[in-house]
Amino acid sequence: MLTFCSPAQTAHAPLRELHNGGWMDHAETPARLETIRAALGPAALRAPADHGLAPILAVHDADYVAFLESAHAEWRAAGREGDAIPYTFPVRGRRPLALERIDAKLGRFSYDAATPVAAGTWGAAYAGAQAALSALEAVAGGEAKRAFALCRPPGHHAGADYFGGYCYLNNAAIAARAAAARGLGPVAVLDVDYHHGNGTQDIFWEDGGVFFASIHADPATDYPYYWGHADERGAGDGEGATMNLPLPRGTTWAGYKGALGTALEAVAAFGARTLIVSYGADTFAEDPISHFALTTDDMNRIGAAVATLGLPTVTVMEGGYDVAALGRNVAAFLAGLEGA
Repeated sequence: MLTFCSPAQTAHAPLRELHNGGWMDHAETPARLETIRAALGPAALRAPADHGLAPILAVHDADYVAFLESAHAEWRAAGREGDAIPYTFPVRGRRPLALERIDAKLGRFSYDAATPVAAGTWGAAYAGAQAALSALEAVAGGEAKRAFALCRPPGHHAGADYFGGYCYLNNAAIAARAAAARGLGPVAVLDVDYHHGNGTQDIFWEDGGVFFASIHADPATDYPYYWGHADERGAGDGEGATMNLPLPRGTTWAGYKGALGTALEAVAAFGARTLIVSYGADTFAEDPISHFALTTDDMNRIGAAVATLGLPTVTVMEGGYDVAALGRNVAAFLAGLEGA
């Protein structure tokens, strides 16, 4: 499958994150990208074109994007070492204040302490967004029916003006909005990562032109907790254009396939003409931070089921943290999507 990826995406390399009250090595490492690239082989990889900031700013607030570009430099200018990590968050009512201190800005634009801003974060996130846009360009231009954006860092937890969950720019949302702008709508985003794509949901919450369906771990037990419950269906013009299908820990293919079928039926009923897939391999049974029980063969089954829609499809990479198995799981999904 035609795959877009930039070497700049390995520059994002935070050292640690705050997890369950203690420090741990950061789970979202450059090795994730490298193992997928190795599994797919160099013949499949293409460098993304630079589509500029405009498609990013069609999704993300300008103040937020400017912050991401400068945050680590401001952190160092304040005399700090290492990665910039937020520790103070406004719980509600985030007023537009002229904040000066980098600590305040970090809290304003984020929602967890597990997503550091490192020296190479902006460049990697920007390159990942360009990979998503290049994959869309290939599909929209008729070069391929399906294309894969090997995005890293992932994106689906990032909202219009916040980062979190290892995500900074929402690659799926950027691709979906660009598709709509090209007249390729209605657009559907199908999220099959273990964790709910709260940022994508927020971005399209009131947008009736983009359907968002997510199959994920029940937020009653799993991150991101505050989003992804079954009764969240959108609002305003977007009411009914959000579908959440939370599943319990330990879910196997027997339980997963029914939810996937429901999501695919809803995408078809919406009349989608273009599909964006947020693919996370963290549904794998051995994933160190997730708790489903899918196998590599199941990844192939997910891809094959998605392919039955027959839609022009852009897949963007999200999570998956069993580095040893990640490459073969991604390859299995893409093979299923291609009918192999």
